[in-house]
Amino acid sequence: MSLAEESSVVSVFTEEEEESLNRRYTLWIKEALDELPHNFTITDPFLSGHPIVFASLGFLKMTGYSRAEVIGRNGKFFQGPKTNRRSIMEIREAIREERSVQVSLLNYRKSGSPFWMLFHMIPVFGRDDGKVINFVAVQVPISGRDHHRKLTSVGDDVSSLDHSEFVFGSCRREVCFGNFVQHRALPVECDDDEQGLEDWEYCEASESEKLRAVEAINNVLSVLTRYSELSGRLVCGKRYCLRGVDCLSSSLVISLGRIKQSFVLTNPCIPDMPIIYASDAFLTLTGYKRHEVLGQNCRFLSGVDTDSSVLYEMKECILKGQSCTVQILNYSNRKDKSTFWNLLHISPVRNASGKLNQIGQIQHIL
Repeated sequence: MSLAEESSVVSVFTEEEEESLNRRYTLWIKEALDELPHNFTITDPFLSGHPIVFASLGFLKMTGYSRAEVIGRNGKFFQGPKTNRRSIMEIREAIREERSVQVSLLNYRKSGSPFWMLFHMIPVFGRDDGKVINFVAVQVPISGRDHHRKLTSVGDDVSSLDHSEFVFGSCRREVCFGNFVQHRALPVECDDDEQGLEDWEYCEASESEKLRAVEAINNVLSVLTRYSELSGRLVCGKRYCLRGVDCLSSSLVISLGRIKQSFVLTNPCIPDMPIIYASDAFLTLTGYKRHEVLGQNCRFLSGVDTDSSVLYEMKECILKGQSCTVQILNYSNRKDKSTFWNLLHISPVRNASGKLNQIGQIQHIL
């Protein structure tokens, strides 16, 4: 798919992505965020693919996309052939470690034209459990100062472009590592000629631009904090993790989201062994929404015709820390309360020292 063709594709976002902010904050959170003048996006690492769940009007104007084209996308959608791989790795590492990061990044508009920006991202934590709720990313365009260099997308005619459109300052050469770079999730080979991508540029943001990014982050966080207070589900910019609370890291959740099977993870270290992760396939199978499943014990899928002896067998295996496979009749959350036969495999998940951390349960319809 060409750049122009891919740019014209409208993202089809799910109800879960649409309601992500409303459930944590209030129904008015999006209107409040729209009043901010900054360029920023908010992502939800607990939804499959770590999608964007909010994009500001400033960000949409800067990139040329509509909100419908952005919501549900992963941020890598805006990367292109000259996006610096080192910067991407810095961002991924910050997500994995659940910390803030500030890097210069070359992204691409809907038109295919590249632009430099200062990318400043922070995690937003739940005040009650210390879990990452969202990531907020502010994008501040970098203006030129000393050294001006035009960067064009692959195949552009330099003479046909307006030199006032792109201005980049304080640039230095970088090296393209590996044999290819990623252009909107499509491999683009590096050549040795003038069209090759080995001549990276890096533009350092000015101190004023860095301060603008910090100010924007603080303003967005202030709105999120205020509206979380209204909903009673407080968020903050620092982790206040209560002792004894065990939650999955956002990076692990992102990795688990790539698995297409129907499964859940439960925590045997917490009373009643609640579900702490449910895959998208599990939600499709049972008809439940994610917030209706998390925190529940798996017996909520049982009903009057579920064999109690099978439930007892499962309980004994869990107490012994052993795996087992059973056939069990479960109930869905659909209007007709339909039943389905489930080939259920239960397996303990242990850490490096052998301690039982989670119980994995994989479901197959018979």
